[in-house]
Amino acid sequence: MSEQKFRVESDLLGELQVPADAYYGVQTQRALNNYRISTTKMYHYPEYIIAMAYVKMAAAAANVELGVLDPMIGNAIVEACKEIVAGKLHDQFPVDMMQGGAGTSVNMNANEVIANRALELLGHNKGEYQYCSPNDHVNCAQSTNDAYPTAFRYTFFRMNRILIQSLESLIASFRAKGTEFKDIIKMGRTQLQDAVPMTSGQEFNAFANNLEEEIANLNRNAVLLKEINMGGTAIGTGLNAVPGFAELCTRKLSEFTGDSFEKAPDLVEATPDTGAYVSYSAALKRLAIKLSKTCNDLRLLASGPRCGLHEINLPPMAPGSSIMPGKVNPVIPELTNQVCFKVIGNDTCVAFAAEAGQLQLNVMEPVIAESILESITWLKNAMDTLRTKCIDGITVNAKHCYKMVKNSIGIVTALNPYIGYKASTKLAKEALETGGSVYDLVLEHGIMTKERLDEALDPKAMTTSHEFIK
Repeated sequence: MSEQKFRVESDLLGELQVPADAYYGVQTQRALNNYRISTTKMYHYPEYIIAMAYVKMAAAAANVELGVLDPMIGNAIVEACKEIVAGKLHDQFPVDMMQGGAGTSVNMNANEVIANRALELLGHNKGEYQYCSPNDHVNCAQSTNDAYPTAFRYTFFRMNRILIQSLESLIASFRAKGTEFKDIIKMGRTQLQDAVPMTSGQEFNAFANNLEEEIANLNRNAVLLKEINMGGTAIGTGLNAVPGFAELCTRKLSEFTGDSFEKAPDLVEATPDTGAYVSYSAALKRLAIKLSKTCNDLRLLASGPRCGLHEINLPPMAPGSSIMPGKVNPVIPELTNQVCFKVIGNDTCVAFAAEAGQLQLNVMEPVIAESILESITWLKNAMDTLRTKCIDGITVNAKHCYKMVKNSIGIVTALNPYIGYKASTKLAKEALETGGSVYDLVLEHGIMTKERLDEALDPKAMTTSHEFIK
């Protein structure tokens, strides 16, 4: 086994050994030594690396056009960034997502990898930074405080599209079940008590429509992420960036990505501002709350099989007990519930981190980025799992549902327009006390004819609005 080779690089704190074949450099190595907190690394989020490469590409192209950066060096930086966008060198981004320094380690990880790949393209060796420097060239006219948030803003925006694709697929599955179950009569419930009849199709279409509202809400908040502070450098004053850089870099980023970005009107205000993250995280939380409530309903509807509602059957995915033979649990909705709890918790973390900003910078942006990236990823995975391993395989116990409708006291509500609320209440009370059916009691007391009663208590008629004659 060959011994690992190293090269020596130096920074403000002195010299440090870096693996000879690594594209990252000394500041990334320090981050690897310092931050061993989470098990989540930057390379776990390819979209994050791609977004950062786009930001560096736009900055280099703008600096070349403005005459700030030597075209040969600038073009090499652009080519290195294009390779990263194409999926290369992602393993060279090993920094922990949890870190101090307001994201400086992420920014320098990108600067170093891009610089060292550009050096190779220029015919030099890794670490020969006199020809292409991570700071002087790749980071030219930038600061962590504008490049870093711009990158994860674009990451959220890109990942939002992927999230919505999964959400749309889940909605389609619920809607397909709505069509499949459109003729299945069942009892609706309010406050866990019998209410009035409906169809299982109506219930599943309601699940679909409830979630569909979240597409527009997510997109509405994702748009806020497209306002960026590139060119603000350290605190928004634009120190070390030439006039016109902010506007040109923003335009270049739009051209390279195909997505339109806007320069923030006040870069000093925009640099510490975390409002867009708070809003987008809240949109993720709103989706999680609705998704969790839906899973609560599914678990209730599938409860039993003998002593619960037992209206629907969820696909059996695993034995449910180590002691109770034959027990099968609703593990996929349970899993989804727990993911939603995590997203709700992440939103609380984002809120605290956003509030903790001070003066011209919010140094808590790393935990904001990590929390939102985790929420998007977990929600997407949970929705895909819920769709394929649960919703698509749901069946309805139609006979059992109809039996519960016939035996329910709740159908007396349909008699209100014919005999009045007071008389209907009296019937309901008598049915509860005697155990008799509402239907039989109406005929026994001669309140309505059999023909009229059959029409009034037709389950299908009770699932929609209709005209009636007293």
